[in-house]
Amino acid sequence: MPRTMTLMLALVAALLPSLASAAAADGAVTFTRDVAPIFYKRCAECHRPTMFAPMSLITYESARPWAKSIKQKVASRQMPPWGADAAYGAFKNDPRLTQAEIDAIVAWVDAGAPKGDDADLPPAPQFADGWTIGKPDALFTMEEEFHVPATGEIPYKYFRVPTNLTEDKWIQAIEIHPGARAHVHHVLAFTQPGGRPLNPGGALGPTNIGGVTPNKPGVVFAPGVARLLRGNSDIVLQMHYTTNGTEASDRTVVGVIYAKEPPTKLAVGGMALNARFVIPPNADNHEVTAVQTLAKDTLLTSLTPHMHVRGKDMTYIAHYPDGTSETLLSVPKYDFNWQLTYELAQPKLIPAGTKMEVIAHYDNSASNKANPDPSKEVKWGDQTWEEMMIGFWSSVAERPAPSPTQP
Repeated sequence: MPRTMTLMLALVAALLPSLASAAAADGAVTFTRDVAPIFYKRCAECHRPTMFAPMSLITYESARPWAKSIKQKVASRQMPPWGADAAYGAFKNDPRLTQAEIDAIVAWVDAGAPKGDDADLPPAPQFADGWTIGKPDALFTMEEEFHVPATGEIPYKYFRVPTNLTEDKWIQAIEIHPGARAHVHHVLAFTQPGGRPLNPGGALGPTNIGGVTPNKPGVVFAPGVARLLRGNSDIVLQMHYTTNGTEASDRTVVGVIYAKEPPTKLAVGGMALNARFVIPPNADNHEVTAVQTLAKDTLLTSLTPHMHVRGKDMTYIAHYPDGTSETLLSVPKYDFNWQLTYELAQPKLIPAGTKMEVIAHYDNSASNKANPDPSKEVKWGDQTWEEMMIGFWSSVAERPAPSPTQP
């Protein structure tokens, strides 16, 4: 590098701190006073060391190089990721920034992203390294690594993970960490008594204890609500691996936090599913619907749309027994890379006899950049180049009274 250029770069580096201080003195928005509180409140759960986001936003030094990108993402509302239409429902995990917060971040970047006075920096939020649920009480790990090849199709894999628990445990929180996150489409965890032949059908059955999709944090159940981890059982992991041109090794870990006392309610769920659709070639707005009638009163707590890369939008509509209808959730721009769970601000009682209708649209045209091949019709399938249509929901139910032989 020419000596003149080297001297100029050194001069710029030397001047940056003083320029930042001068901007702060002039009343400009600063990282320590104005921006860090926003990052800590809205972004740090994912954007911190040991988590899956590409950079940390905890310190000025780690955030500053990304300033222009941060401005672009928050101004366009691509970050934090959220797909729900604000016209329908209220959700307690809505991470969207207010316009004032967006304006503050944009003003900070436009002012040269000054640091500000260290005395203005609030305490950084405290997290358990690598976990969104807090420090787990127990970790259950695959006994052996699975090698993911660079190319090819991998059918679902099932791995038994011994728990060595001799008695039932109640789970207050659960988080699943794939070892090769970029190669894992999803994980579903369920329990099965040790020594019995593997039953793949348990993945979405009553012994399911949790799951994970891309970029999904852990799940913490409300006070008094828990899920049962059965004693004398193995955890079985249903692993859906996808190849992406690079090899990897996976050793997935399940972290759980136990309830401090037996719950009064159980975390359960349901779904409306359609597996018989056929999406024609080049169709840019193909509709698929599914309806599930609730057999009993259901206290709804969250909704989770699931499609693959051709998924375009999904809407949940409750058709009540009295003839009225209500849109519970509308996701107008579904994004396979952010398969979010939408947690209701308040649990909603849905009466027995309600028809839960889920309406989805798919873009199988060339205008869908994620579409592997618009010339082919698409049906239900496990792989990402195939499709699924499931409207999941979570609910809570009264805990059944134990039988005389149960503790």
